[in-house]
Amino acid sequence: MTCTVPPNSFINKSIEFPSPAKINLFLHIVGRRDDGYHNLETLFQFIDYSDTLTLMVTETSSIELLTPIAGVNNADNLIIKAAQLLKNKSKTPLGVRISINKILPMGGGLGGGSSNAATILVALNTLWQCQLSLSELATLGLSLGADVPIFIHGFSAFAQGVGEKLTAIEPHEPWYLITKPDCSISTQQVFTAEDLPRNTSRLPPSALETNDFINDNFQNDCQILVIKQYPEVAKLLAWLVEYAPSRMTGTGACVFSRFSSQQEARSLQEKLPQGISSFVAQGLNKSPLCSVIAKLSLSV
Repeated sequence: MTCTVPPNSFINKSIEFPSPAKINLFLHIVGRRDDGYHNLETLFQFIDYSDTLTLMVTETSSIELLTPIAGVNNADNLIIKAAQLLKNKSKTPLGVRISINKILPMGGGLGGGSSNAATILVALNTLWQCQLSLSELATLGLSLGADVPIFIHGFSAFAQGVGEKLTAIEPHEPWYLITKPDCSISTQQVFTAEDLPRNTSRLPPSALETNDFINDNFQNDCQILVIKQYPEVAKLLAWLVEYAPSRMTGTGACVFSRFSSQQEARSLQEKLPQGISSFVAQGLNKSPLCSVIAKLSLSV
């Protein structure tokens, strides 16, 4: 497939795209695959807290990241990898200049890197006029990371497999206090640990009929391991659960606590122990990227 040249209005014009965080309302590891990956059952929900990617399509073929991320080589950056992947797939002669305002913490379990990659794929598919379907983009994205497809599809979902088999679901959209102790956790380190639980029973379909996913019928299997190895996470969780239903997201280190109002979340935020970074955000069942892409598509 070869991209057509987009309208002149996209050339040399800076356009901003949100790159939102996600949380895992629960995360069950139901088995280990022969390829070393794990079979999961998890529920993804977006939150209205995002990195911002600014893209400018150029008539040169180069892909430039104007705001390198400290400690990450450009060649290893998922932003560059995603843009190059789509460029190779589409054979477009066009290029792009990219800058990012990064507010999502790294090593937090909020999916920031995967979200950045997905935003690049979805945004450039529109700006470069590649006309790939979301399913085709998700297949590309899966090669970059198991969490990338959920950000490409842009809806809250019950995910199976390595995270790519998605069933749309609409849990409540409460307010969350997201907290992070002063540590970062390697996803690879967690999933390669020998004592990681890997035999949680698969959920019956009826289990998803509830809207309370932070109860004893659900858990985060990674949390069991992380609180053993990271006392900072264990201490924070023990403090938070005294005030609100709380659970670690992904492989950590971020923890989310659920509230029925923004005011309640902010009230607890003011009481947090020293050294804990935090923000308050609302759950979203639709990615904010979807509306931006829809508006742009109408202008093509």
